[in-house]
Amino acid sequence: MADVIPNDRLIDALAADLPPVRRLWPPFVRATGFLAVVLAIGTLLACLVPLEPIARRLLGAPDLMLAAIGSTATAVLATLAAFAISLPDRSRAWALLPLPAAALWIGASGLGCLRTVLAPASHVPEAAETIACLRFILGMSLPLSALLIVMLRRAAPLRPRLTAMMGGLAVASAAASLLWFVHPFDASATDLCVHIVAVGIVVGLNEAFGGRLLGR
Repeated sequence: MADVIPNDRLIDALAADLPPVRRLWPPFVRATGFLAVVLAIGTLLACLVPLEPIARRLLGAPDLMLAAIGSTATAVLATLAAFAISLPDRSRAWALLPLPAAALWIGASGLGCLRTVLAPASHVPEAAETIACLRFILGMSLPLSALLIVMLRRAAPLRPRLTAMMGGLAVASAAASLLWFVHPFDASATDLCVHIVAVGIVVGLNEAFGGRLLGR
């Protein structure tokens, strides 16, 4: 009969050659690191465009201000949710965190569409302008998605698809928030639909490809 190795000796033998694992920073701290990159991009854009017309438009139209607040809050809360869900001991309920902010964002944007009816003088974006919005959100989301996936992979998420979806919502709403720096016209139904399509594409691609990368 083979000799039985005591449990403590067996554990010591198995752990002898394992490299030390560095503990991850808390989700709030890691989320702050990603949001700092978004803030740096926003600061750069603020240095390149005149801020007075943007401030005048937002302050003069409560729906635009609420939409901007909603998209920014969605970016912050979705980022925090993504980093929280990436940890095995955190609940799926974190995915609900950005939903109220997203509802504010969509609702305020929808109300803004009525301005073209109540104020016919409002500038309605042309097809080329709406396509430019789509390109901006998709183009800005691509590098932000790559960065966020790299940061999330360190946690080896047990729910990779849900984590990637929250990451997609985070980067899409961050890109939509940055869009305000170069969005010189009022909201319209077409503009809102283009934004929703852009966000859906970003979330879907992150769920499909980011979820696969996080699951490895």
